[in-house]
Amino acid sequence: MKKVSLLIFVSLFVFACGKNTKNDELPSNNWEAMQWNNKLDTSLVSGASYLSVYSQIYSTTEHKTHDLTSTVSIRNINKKDTVFIKSAKYYDTKGELMRTYFESPIFVKPMQTIEIVIDEKDKTGGTGANFVFDWLAPKKDKAPYFEGVMITTYGQQGLSFTTKGITINE
Repeated sequence: MKKVSLLIFVSLFVFACGKNTKNDELPSNNWEAMQWNNKLDTSLVSGASYLSVYSQIYSTTEHKTHDLTSTVSIRNINKKDTVFIKSAKYYDTKGELMRTYFESPIFVKPMQTIEIVIDEKDKTGGTGANFVFDWLAPKKDKAPYFEGVMITTYGQQGLSFTTKGITINE
């Protein structure tokens, strides 16, 4: 029995040393880990924000495009209070809903940034893709800040630019 206990202890020790299980080390798009399962405060202000992103951009003519990787940043710019993102909906150029990233509210801690990455190979959004975010924030605080970074490289040439979200209602 002592040998079995010692073996279990040594195994746990070895695995514990090899892994960092802090929540801070989770990927920034682990929606399950950020899901808010408690009741939301009724004093929170709701709003929606729009962010343009580009899966593709035109080059030289309207018939030639470059595919882009898009990084969508969801930022809580408040130093003390958590904000909540109720949904993140991704639309294509024609305005058709491509996907919803989460169905239940997630929380974004003060000064935290979480990200959604649209791979360069994913052309579904097209040249006029966009996100609409529904959110909740304390009345006295700033709305979440949304930003897109698009990038691609071809040979020795690189192309990158940013977009900023706008509040479409409060």
